[in-house]
Amino acid sequence: MQIAVLGAGSMGHGIAQVSAMAGHDVLLRDIEADLVEDGLEGVRTNLQGGVDRDKLTESEMEETLERIDGTTDLKEAVEDADLVVEAVPEEMDLKKDVFSDVEAVTDEETVIASNTSSLSVTEMASALERPERAVGLHFFNPPHIMDLVEIVIAEQTDERTESFAVDYVRGIEKEAVVVRDTAGFATSRLGVALGLEAIRMVERGVASPADIDEGMELGYGHPMGPIELTDHVGLDVRLHIAEHLREELGERFKPPQSLRRKVRAGKLGKKTGEGYYVWEDGERVGTSGDWGTDE
Repeated sequence: MQIAVLGAGSMGHGIAQVSAMAGHDVLLRDIEADLVEDGLEGVRTNLQGGVDRDKLTESEMEETLERIDGTTDLKEAVEDADLVVEAVPEEMDLKKDVFSDVEAVTDEETVIASNTSSLSVTEMASALERPERAVGLHFFNPPHIMDLVEIVIAEQTDERTESFAVDYVRGIEKEAVVVRDTAGFATSRLGVALGLEAIRMVERGVASPADIDEGMELGYGHPMGPIELTDHVGLDVRLHIAEHLREELGERFKPPQSLRRKVRAGKLGKKTGEGYYVWEDGERVGTSGDWGTDE
């Protein structure tokens, strides 16, 4: 199967990687050549890490890399694709524009999917002449490690598209959960609620970020605590999702003030080197000194 992934950031290149590892041919597209190369380098780094940990062989790594190519040309990326997955920033107008642009240069049978974690796939689908081909494929970060993909069924999604999406997810050896298109779906709604409450507990001096995270990891079996996960996802992304859920679902999703302050200060988590934790070379090395208390 030919797959196009639009957006070469951490989610996009991760989706490209797992698709290629499953035997699909992938074109990874972004708007600038440097971004495309950064994405391809991210795939190489992930695969080399797998080789170093004896999770895959050198030949498997090379075969995967041979199945991925990059481009800045949208038409080149999508015109022969059976599946297009957009992984562009979480902005509804941008995603609708991408959907419309993709439809203009693809076969009418091509499935067009969004990796959105919270925005309405139904609204995105409304930008299409054939909205029944739209579906949400919500991967989790990082896609090459996380097993779950949330398949989001829009109001317009037909049975063929839903079946195609389920088969694709199973084919890349991920676990699929199918949900209807509601604000935050299932996982983001619950995950954001937990993350926001954990940050409020830090603000009120209940415990440090590290102790809250350790409590959830050891007490509830979470692979990563909610505050560290916020740093991984990006504080700006989490703030944006929280504000969207607040509009849709009410004040229980009101973002904590410390989250707003850190985003204003450019402390966005792992990707900038500091969020609620301090990061060096992708590793957590300390706790940010400004988490304090805040009533």
